[in-house]
Amino acid sequence: MSGAKIRKLVVTIEETSSEMGKPVDPPTRRAAAVAVIENPLAGAYADDLESLTAIGEELGGLLGEKCVAALAIAPGEAESYGKAAMVGENGELEHAAAILHPRMGKPLRQAVEKGAALVPSAKKMGSMGQPLDVPLGHKDAAYVRSHFDAIEVRINDAPRANEIMVAIAVTDSGRPLPRVGGLSADEAVGADGLR
Repeated sequence: MSGAKIRKLVVTIEETSSEMGKPVDPPTRRAAAVAVIENPLAGAYADDLESLTAIGEELGGLLGEKCVAALAIAPGEAESYGKAAMVGENGELEHAAAILHPRMGKPLRQAVEKGAALVPSAKKMGSMGQPLDVPLGHKDAAYVRSHFDAIEVRINDAPRANEIMVAIAVTDSGRPLPRVGGLSADEAVGADGLR
């Protein structure tokens, strides 16, 4: 473990059972897990971002597992995923990139089984209470349009100036009542990460 200094963990579940007066059966369910962590590189430029890369690896598994547990599903039942980070004012955008990209994906994929598709991601600078949108896409087939989505997370006291808010989202379905065509989740093979 890299030893991320976590001040707060927040897990939310969103379940939609009706859309435009029509029932959604079964309901679509999305979970987001957010860690508010100390930014070990806040306040000074650093060429070596390894400490943040290691934190990303740690949080990929931790937050992915928390989402799967919150949804009360087996890992293989997860259908889509995404990741995002918001860096407080004493950090820089590259700190979010260091957490999200080099090593976060592998433990997240283990938490949801497989994950042939790229994990959608977003990063931004922000201050306490600002929203962070976590993009979502089908975990095995990026062309499944019904799973193009996002979930908003917001924590009233994060990120503070020397913190980073790191979020992972997992779903057990696509959007409610999808009808824009394209490859369906049932048709996806998941061999190339696209189809």
